[in-house]
Parts: sequence; C-alpha cells; structure tokens
Amino acid sequence: MEQERQSAGTPPAAPKTKRRWLGTVIAVLLVAGLGALAWHLTHKPAASGANAGGPPGPGGPGGGGRRGGGGQNTTTVGVAAVVHADIPIYVDALGTVTPSATVTVTPQVSGVLTSVPYQEGQMVKAGQLLATIEPRPFELALMQAQGQLQKDQASLEAANVTLKRYQTLLQEDSIARQDVDTQAATVKQLQGTVLGDQANVGTAKLNLAWTRITAPVSGRVGLRSVDIGNLVSSGTSGGITTITELAPIDVEFAIPQDRIPQLQARIAAGAILAVSAMDRTRTNLLDTGAFLSLNNSSDTQTGTVRAKARFANARNALFPSQFVNVRILLDTLKDAVVVPVTALRHGPNGDFVYVLNDDRTVTQVTVVQGIATADTVQITKGLDVGERVITEGGDRLKDGAKVSLPGDAASGPRRGASGAAGASGAHGGRHHRDGGSAADGGSASASAPADGASAAHHHRDGASAPAGAGSWVPAEGSSWPQRRRASAVQS
Repeated sequence: MEQERQSAGTPPAAPKTKRRWLGTVIAVLLVAGLGALAWHLTHKPAASGANAGGPPGPGGPGGGGRRGGGGQNTTTVGVAAVVHADIPIYVDALGTVTPSATVTVTPQVSGVLTSVPYQEGQMVKAGQLLATIEPRPFELALMQAQGQLQKDQASLEAANVTLKRYQTLLQEDSIARQDVDTQAATVKQLQGTVLGDQANVGTAKLNLAWTRITAPVSGRVGLRSVDIGNLVSSGTSGGITTITELAPIDVEFAIPQDRIPQLQARIAAGAILAVSAMDRTRTNLLDTGAFLSLNNSSDTQTGTVRAKARFANARNALFPSQFVNVRILLDTLKDAVVVPVTALRHGPNGDFVYVLNDDRTVTQVTVVQGIATADTVQITKGLDVGERVITEGGDRLKDGAKVSLPGDAASGPRRGASGAAGASGAHGGRHHRDGGSAADGGSASASAPADGASAAHHHRDGASAPAGAGSWVPAEGSSWPQRRRASAVQS
C-alpha cells in the first residue's frame, strides 16, 4: 500500500499541509481586517476635523495653541494704559463697637417697686418713664416739710412785728436797747429756720420726683434685673436695668505707631478724616463716620495707639461689642502715575512691567512702585502716561517676545489658512517620511474641516488619500495583505 502511494507520486502529507497553510492565511487576514477596522474607528474622529489639536490659537484655525502664522510663537495678552489717577491713602484696622454712653438705671430713693412700664430690649428716649416706686411716703414727707415751713414763717412774721415796735419805743426812750437787740437776733434766728424749712420742702419734692425713674439717655434698654414688688434702694446691686446709647455710636481700634505722625499732622490741620466701618468679610459697608480722638499713650507690647471714631448709626447697623473692619481715609495722592496691580511683576532685580511696543513685541522695563491699592499701584519711576503695559499673560513672556491682542482674533482664520499652507504639516498636513509636498499638506488642512475627514495623513509608501476620503488606499505594488486591509477598511 505504501509502495502504491509512492508509485503514484503524491506526497502523503500534502493535504494536511495545504489545509494548515490555508488556515494560517485566513487567520492573518482576519487579524489584519480587525486591525484595520480598529484603526479606522479610532482615527476617524481625529480625521473629521483639522483642529483636533485644540481650539484655534492666535494664528488661526489649525494653529496649535500659541503657534501663529508662519510658525512664529505668539501669546495672547491683555493690556492696559498707564494713566493719571488719584490714589486714596487708607489705614485699615480691626475695631470693636462701643456705645457712646452706657448707663445703669439705679433708684435714688428706697421703696417698693410698683410698676415697670417698658419692654426689655426696646428703644427708649431720654426722660421716658422706666419704673415707679411707691410715692405715698414721700408725699407725706413733703406735706410735713411744708407744714413746718408755714409754722416757722408765721413765727418770723410775728418776730418782725415785735422788732418794729421795739424800735419805735427805743426812739421814745421807752425801752432798753438790750431788748431791741435781743428781738433782732430772734428775727434772724427765725429767718434761718424758715430757710431750713424751705430746703426740707425742696428735698421732699425731689424725693417724691425720684419715685418716677426715667431714662437718663436715649438708647436700647437691657434686661430687667428687679421685678415689681421688690424693695429697691440706691444700693441695689446692678440697678434696675441698663441703657446703651446706640446713636451715635463709637468704634475703638488700634493704629500702628508709624502712622501716628501723619495722622497727627492731618488732625492739627483741622481735617475731618472719613472713617468707614465694614463687616468682618469686608464686603458690606455698615456705616460711615468721622475720626473722633486719639489716645495719649501707645501700647508697648503691640506698638499701636488706641483711637476712636464716631458713627451716626442711623440704620442701627452697628451693635455694641461687634467686631468690624475700620478704614480711615488718611489722605489722597493727586495725579499719580498708576497701572493695574496685575501689571506689576517681581524679579530678582526688582519690580518690572512688560511694555507693549507698536510692532506687537514687549519690552521688560524696571520700575519703582509707590502706594498700592486693591486694584492699582503707583509707579514713581520707569513709566510714562500713555504707555501700554501687559496685565494678562505676562507669566509666559520674556523681553522681546511677540504677542497678540484679543482684538486681533477677527482676522485669525485668514491668517491661519495661509499659515497652514506654509507650515510643515502643523495639525492637518503631516508629511510622509519618504515623500509628499507641503502644498498637499496645506490643502488637506484647509479642506479637512469642510469635508469632515482627516484627508491629510499620508501613507508610508508615499500615496495620499484624496480630500474627504474616509479610508486610505494602498499604492500600486502593495502587498496582498495591504490590499485586503484596505478593502476591509472600505467595507
């Protein structure tokens, strides 16, 4: 049997080898097809727009980031002009609201508390009735004092009549002079008694008036410490209640010692210094007032001097013991050369700014800063009014760098198209390693957004896909697997 197969001239393993080779080819084709399909699916979004590298830069569409036309790097910056402006000089401090007056309402006479006609925490006016003490004992004392006064006044009148009679008899030499002198002394004694009685009447009236306890100042009344029916006196601890005067109201704060000479100079000149009170976050203005007084000594531990400002507090926005941020307008610097604070930069050689030139380049200029506010800073040396300085984007600049302005974006697409035509395959015209012209890459970059396909990625063998194609086509002479891969991608 084996001899017959050998005589027939057919190899015994030929069918198995052929089937093995066919299976290998099919597997290779399947892997190649899947790879081509995966490549097509993963590269299709990137090829659908030439701007896949990011949003259009200053150079127009297709330019990646800061790369502009012709391949030159530019940075979009913000600018501001150097101007004259008035700079306010402030002194900031943390203050505490204190009432302009705090009064403890205390009884002046002893007695039983009969009424308290006020609500705790309400606003009261000066002279308003706050409490009443039993008045009847004081009314009786007043009547007694008035009765004694009338009695002594009658005795005084009788003594005066007797003195006049004695004086007449003395002229007739009918009475001794000693009797006249004695009667005159009696009259003076009774005059003193009447004067004392009048004082007693006044005291009784005053005590009776003090049974009505009134508010000594206007303000907010506090909580009541004594209830009706209790016996109160001038020695009652804590009194009946307290009143804090809220309008006007004061704020106490500390000023650094190095600001005191300038502050005293302004006070000596008769200037009224405006003071603002803001909340703890410095976002809401609570009230405005004026500087009131400065303490006569400084605190050696903190190096500050206590000061006080007064506010009208018409809206009751300030409350006693409240913490506020105080800002004093110490002076105003007129016609200063200022720039935005974002334009000032700091380097090893000092402060500097970037000045914009007419050719869209920047020059680093060393400056000397003066007084700064939250938004602007004074430049005492280095800049002239009218120059333009960089306020945004300066961290990416250096001396002589090329920049663009936000207003230049209007002509960006036209410059971007020409820049892409001259660029060496920037985001839309990648050249083939072995060949391919820059013009082909440029046209592909310009037409890719409209066609919605990559259309510019050249094949390694030198052939390029037509604009708008969704897959690549193998060149002539390509291997059979490459052709199968292309057909799989097209399908």
